[in-house]
Order: sequence, then C-alpha cells, then structure tokens
Amino acid sequence: MATVIFLASMAALLQLFISYCRSLIAPSIKQPLSAEVRDVTGIAQGASGEDFVRVIQLLHLCPERPEERGHIRAIGAYFRLLNFVRSTVARIVPALLAWTEMERGQCAYFAAVALDRRIAFSRDMLAQQIDV
Repeated sequence: MATVIFLASMAALLQLFISYCRSLIAPSIKQPLSAEVRDVTGIAQGASGEDFVRVIQLLHLCPERPEERGHIRAIGAYFRLLNFVRSTVARIVPALLAWTEMERGQCAYFAAVALDRRIAFSRDMLAQQIDV
C-alpha cells in the first residue's frame, strides 16, 4: 500500500512540475526575440531542442536577474526530463516524439528570451553606472 501511495504521489508531483514548467514557458513563446539575440543564437523563426545547450551557455555569460534564478534551473530540469522521455518512451509512441520535440524547442526559445532579458538588464545596469 505504501508503494502505491508513493507512486501516486510521484506521478502527481511530476504532473505538477510539468504544468509549472509549461506555465513558465507559455508567456515567453509570445515574445519576439531582438535581432541581436537572433544573430547570436542563430534562432531565426523557431527554436529547436538542439539550440538549448548553446543558448544556456550564452545565458550563463550574462549577469543573473534576481527574479529568474529558479526559472532557468526548472526549465533545464524539464529539458532533461524531455530528453529522457524522447530517448525511451517516445521511441515507441511516435506522437509523443513530436510532442517532446516541440517542447524541447519551446525550452530553447524560453532560454533565448531569458538571454534577451539579461542583455537588456546588463545594458540598464551599465547605463545606471555611467549616469552616476
């Protein structure tokens, strides 16, 4: 009985985590990327899952914004979960493969939008320091 309760709890927690990550990603999908970020990341129209690691590396080069600290880590964990699903279950279910690819691309786009915000944040910080 304890095992059943544990498995049900883990399934509910996983569902909550996926919903949380998708709620973080949803607003960023509607935001256009600046030309600078499109050039740096190579993302013209839509992002693919292959872009995620490179965009995250670029993201770590910029100063963090205090309000997004946990968001990037959560999306990184979600991306790793999607990679796991893609390499295991999605091989059996083709519809799941298409969904994981779409979600991985949205994770990469989220990271690119976060990069855009960090660049703007860095510019604002620099402008404040110059004004002082």
